[in-house]
Amino acid sequence: MSLKAQIMNDMKAAMKAKDKATVGTIRMLTAAIKQVEVDERRELSDADVLAIVSKMIKQRKDAAEQYAQAERADLEQQELSEIKILESYLPEQLSAEKVQAIVQEVITQTGASGMQDMGQVMGQVKAKVAGQADMGQVSQIVKAALS
Repeated sequence: MSLKAQIMNDMKAAMKAKDKATVGTIRMLTAAIKQVEVDERRELSDADVLAIVSKMIKQRKDAAEQYAQAERADLEQQELSEIKILESYLPEQLSAEKVQAIVQEVITQTGASGMQDMGQVMGQVKAKVAGQADMGQVSQIVKAALS
């Protein structure tokens, strides 16, 4: 079953269970997926859907941080609950040690020697860990390895 089909099935189940929070979050996700499909005039692959889910999680994390700074615990909690729902569609996340091993492997393969090679390394690492790691953390690991 494709990821998109799984999302639709989960929405149906949430509607039957009258889980408004889950239904609302999944509706936002399906709207984002459909928007990209309409804009690009193509059916999205699971990798494309994972990219959209990751982007939405990042947006929710940023919003939660801003709500925390503004002392709006109610809105922060809502964003955090949406993050949990969205994270259920991501594959199991890689540990920091595994990401570090992948980064070292790519650096060895490409012969990267400094920060000028960061873009090349990030491109290859991103392809290997798509959806399985937070790219912000990956970027920090690559910077540390190259400096």
